[in-house]
Amino acid sequence: MGERIERLKEVAQCGDVDTLYMLIQEDACLLDHIDHFPFFDTPLHIAACNGHIPFVMEMMRLKPSFARKPNLEGFSPIHLALLYKHTEMVSRLLQVDGDLVRIKGREGITPLHYAVVVDDQLDLLAEFLSVCPDSIEDVTTRNETVLHIALKYNKLEAFKFLVEWIRQKRSKNSIFWERKILNWKNEEGNIVLHIAISKNQPKAVRLLLKSGVDINAKNLKGYTAGDILVEQTQAENNNEIRVILQRAGALLANSSPPDYNYSRYLRSIVSSLEESLIRRCRKWRILSEDKRNALLVVTTLLITVTYEEVLNPPGGIWQEDFSINGTHWSNVMKPNLSFNKNATLSGKIAGTLIGLRLLPFWLFLASNSVTFMFSYTLLLVLTPKLHSAIVITGVVFRA
Repeated sequence: MGERIERLKEVAQCGDVDTLYMLIQEDACLLDHIDHFPFFDTPLHIAACNGHIPFVMEMMRLKPSFARKPNLEGFSPIHLALLYKHTEMVSRLLQVDGDLVRIKGREGITPLHYAVVVDDQLDLLAEFLSVCPDSIEDVTTRNETVLHIALKYNKLEAFKFLVEWIRQKRSKNSIFWERKILNWKNEEGNIVLHIAISKNQPKAVRLLLKSGVDINAKNLKGYTAGDILVEQTQAENNNEIRVILQRAGALLANSSPPDYNYSRYLRSIVSSLEESLIRRCRKWRILSEDKRNALLVVTTLLITVTYEEVLNPPGGIWQEDFSINGTHWSNVMKPNLSFNKNATLSGKIAGTLIGLRLLPFWLFLASNSVTFMFSYTLLLVLTPKLHSAIVITGVVFRA
């Protein structure tokens, strides 16, 4: 048995699929024997290190459980593919099983965590989050999120990408990610804002404050962001961070106001309302393209119809006066027909609507205006930010 396993490792080293099946013919349970070990350098691990994509894909088909098995060093095959920079193989593995992004290796490190540390891998980060968005929630054994790791290794571009992704992500978990992950505490109780200050990263601090991070959160030592800055040795970026924190209202631990129950209750109400509104808007934004296009067509038609109805009311407008019960009324001495209240008179007064004899004009104008504003608001919600700006500009210039 040991001899066959050694031969199998040599085959995986070369990536020879034909010889693999020759060994399987000699022992049909060869791969099952390996699968019994909790830690093992499987053929999939070895092929992943050497970049043999066809062999890896064949092994994933024969024994997909190998993809989740750690080797003696605590790494899975996808970790090894990342370690040896076989990015194409990583993409192929995710095509087979997207949940491999959440496989935890040594110290709870996931492929997403590792991709942050590697230079110039923003495309890989985007692919990981696209395949498995929930992987943003994974933490290491040190209770660090991917944001903590990015700042820990001074990967500012990756950090900016991740924060912007969380802010712009349109899913049911977006609000949770904004409020929880940005304020997640590591084993020392530090949120990412504390790490950004300790690393003298003013750009990261500014970005976090724009994203709704808790500026006065305390770590396990009871220190706020302001306290951490005070304890820092003087550096060129310290003054810039100090100004940013002061403008944002940062407080020291001993000057933090008491958190009364009533104020906490009021904040919870506002937070609930805000969360409900954001969730509703995001539900509109995650519509399928077909539904979005259909709603855009209907909305555009409603805007066009209501706009034209104001310019050209139903039936048009009487252009001159006619006699009413034998009496002629001029434009100066005509009866008071403001808002078309007396549109049912048998006479025809210049300036009144022809097609609204049974409907008060104010009711027509109000319903038309409400429909127009609702349709216009829906149009802004359904269109992307850039196109919304174009729509607003177009309406302003048209008016």
